[in-house]
Amino acid sequence: MTTFAFVFPGQGSQTVGMLDAWGDHPAVRDTLAEASDALGTDIGQLIHEGPKEQLDLTTNTQPVMLAAAVACYRAWMAETGLAPAVVAGHSLGEYSALVAAGSLTLADALPLVRFRAQAMQEAVPVGVGAMAAILGLDAEVVRITCAEVAAAVGEPVEAANFNDPKQIVIAGTKGAVDQACEALKGRGAKRALPLAVSAPFHSSLMKPAAERLQERLRSVTLRAPSIPLVNNIDVAVQTDPDAIREALYRQAFGPVRWVEVVQAIRARGATHVFECGPGKVLAGLAKRIDASLVVGNVLDPATLAEAKGMLQ
Repeated sequence: MTTFAFVFPGQGSQTVGMLDAWGDHPAVRDTLAEASDALGTDIGQLIHEGPKEQLDLTTNTQPVMLAAAVACYRAWMAETGLAPAVVAGHSLGEYSALVAAGSLTLADALPLVRFRAQAMQEAVPVGVGAMAAILGLDAEVVRITCAEVAAAVGEPVEAANFNDPKQIVIAGTKGAVDQACEALKGRGAKRALPLAVSAPFHSSLMKPAAERLQERLRSVTLRAPSIPLVNNIDVAVQTDPDAIREALYRQAFGPVRWVEVVQAIRARGATHVFECGPGKVLAGLAKRIDASLVVGNVLDPATLAEAKGMLQ
């Protein structure tokens, strides 16, 4: 049997109707019912009907994307019975990976990520922080330039997501991000694209949110994952619940080292990487990080069947 990994998407891939293709699939239906019970709101209706403005609110997006990714994973397990050899998740997606690996229950994860989203949103007033995608530059050039701009303006701007070898997202105060974008274009960036986000995620400006999250994590039950999980912040596989808590705390204000995560997945023997949940961004990134990987998606019955076929 081919060795495969599952990776779970973060915020940004949500769309109204993103689970409609599943119809009345029992695993999806039951997962949405469980999510609605855990949050006291009709998650299925929010996904199916929106409106988009409600779906795109960070405090809704994060639990909804978690529920949708877990629904797709449970549908995969119901249809195939084949567990991945390794899992990971991009930012918020790490919580989906923890649920898939049995480290965290969905009922515990949903209120936790809603709290995380709220803490992040409240840490920095809307309009004060910003993020931008830098295309076409090496990570070291981005790191050095951000450090120089931050020192010059006295405000933070940092590399927040290392998404692929030539796509790095920066985050910080709006003024510092704008100046860093100009400086990076001057150093050869093909593009510097402002992102439509409500907060400067994975930057030091998120430290107050992380402190609140750390306190909340103490009361959440975590178990050793039944599937190896490569985390974002250390690119490490942790089994001790306290070490997992600590990594989730640091992940909130530290960078997502996605290039290294995918490389670590490959190093553990995975030949196939399937993105589980709405969207196709991570599958594309995996292919750009390592062209030898076979990539696919599990986001509806058709892609599930395709992914299953790739393993035969």
